[in-house]
Amino acid sequence: MRMGARFIITILLLSLAKIVFANELPDLGDASQATISPHEERQIGLQIMSEIRADSSYLDDAEIAGYLTDLGYRLISRSNEAQPDQAFEFFAVRDPSINAFALPGGFMGFNSGLILQAQSESELAGVMAHEISHVTQKHLARMISDQKYSLLTSLASIALAVLASRASSQAGTAIMATTQAAAMQSQLNFTRENEREADRIGLAVLVRAGFNPNGMAIFFGRLQKAGRFHENGAPSYLRTHPLTYERIADMENRTQNLSYKQIPDSIEFQLVRAKLRAYEGKSREAVKYFESNLQKRRYSNETVERYGLITALLREGNNERANKELIMLYESPHFDAMSKSKNNHHLGEVIRVERKVLYSSAMIETLAARVKLSVGQYTEALRIYKAALRVYPQHRALIYDYAVALLYNGNQNEALKFLSQQLVFAPNDTSLYILQAQAYEASGNNMLQHRAQAEAYFRQGDLPRAIDQLETALKNKGGNFYEISGIEARLKELRHRLSLVED
Repeated sequence: MRMGARFIITILLLSLAKIVFANELPDLGDASQATISPHEERQIGLQIMSEIRADSSYLDDAEIAGYLTDLGYRLISRSNEAQPDQAFEFFAVRDPSINAFALPGGFMGFNSGLILQAQSESELAGVMAHEISHVTQKHLARMISDQKYSLLTSLASIALAVLASRASSQAGTAIMATTQAAAMQSQLNFTRENEREADRIGLAVLVRAGFNPNGMAIFFGRLQKAGRFHENGAPSYLRTHPLTYERIADMENRTQNLSYKQIPDSIEFQLVRAKLRAYEGKSREAVKYFESNLQKRRYSNETVERYGLITALLREGNNERANKELIMLYESPHFDAMSKSKNNHHLGEVIRVERKVLYSSAMIETLAARVKLSVGQYTEALRIYKAALRVYPQHRALIYDYAVALLYNGNQNEALKFLSQQLVFAPNDTSLYILQAQAYEASGNNMLQHRAQAEAYFRQGDLPRAIDQLETALKNKGGNFYEISGIEARLKELRHRLSLVED
């Protein structure tokens, strides 16, 4: 772990208590309206996320997060309970245990183990719809308002357990059990009621979004069996989401009269799972896993399996072989079928670069460009990025990678122009500001480097560091009148925001 357990708990408890209880909570009146303000809830979530993001278990992967976000908003768009201004952020944690969790402020985490355990996209969507319903029904916000300090301890322990489980699953379980036992025991019935409500609303969302309605019940039923046969090693999800036979039966009853739907998985779902497999364990073991599957033809899609192998090879540092395997991916029968498909909206348009039929998925395009960069074929990599971005202009990994490739190739000015264009469409993208800061640093503009870094910290909820960066920016010479005035105005605004939090 990055920090000691006691230190993390102290940081979380102090920061959370300061945010929520700086002022007295309002009179909540009707229990149905018993919530803290959206701003307070968001600030709590940001504080917890700052610790999770800083830990090595946090999966800082634009494609995995992007897939989860796309899937999440597909469900949210079909939710009658989601508020138009409700912010959601989906992320993954590198952890083999089966778990998912909703944090205050719309932050939603999914362990890699849960994503790999889901045997279909509808199963994963079922879990996600359930978690989204916890947020839209304000279950966490109501519990914070009702429990106050005791629940803040529970929330802090959840974040801590996410981090601790990387070092020891027993440690994570012990922390959760020790800090939450009393609160969870007294709130067990209430929690089960929340679970049933999330099941009911989540199932309706799942159906309206066009997924197999049985996905939720199938996945939860599998977890229930795992808990029954492995009492001491029950899935982590069951420890934070009490599961009963009545809940499973209720889900099955609700889907009984619905027409059967066999929904094909998207190629992105399969590629994300292959990528997570390639990240598991030691790199050599990951390579052997995909090699064995390909040799024994133990797969449903050869292209996906070769994608996983190439990802594992890059992780291992075997770049030359990864480049050779890329040719095999092009020649796989599944890839040819994907390229020719015109009916699957997930696959996108086939693009051609120098008479080669290339990719039918943005994730494959991104991987191919990375392979070319790894073997020093910079011109080819840049050509792939440019062509792919014409087809998939919103794919975050392509955007970030292309900017990095430009900087690596010494094209700072082109990178700055590209990033400025992207920020027009995504003004709250933290990664773009971080890349912009790197581009300004490479071009020798220290003032704007610190200004861009300040915007990144601001979007991460770290006002003190954002203010520090703006103050540092003003100490640098060379800026024009408009740049200096803009930084001064922004500094005044952020200082005001910080004063409101501290009062």
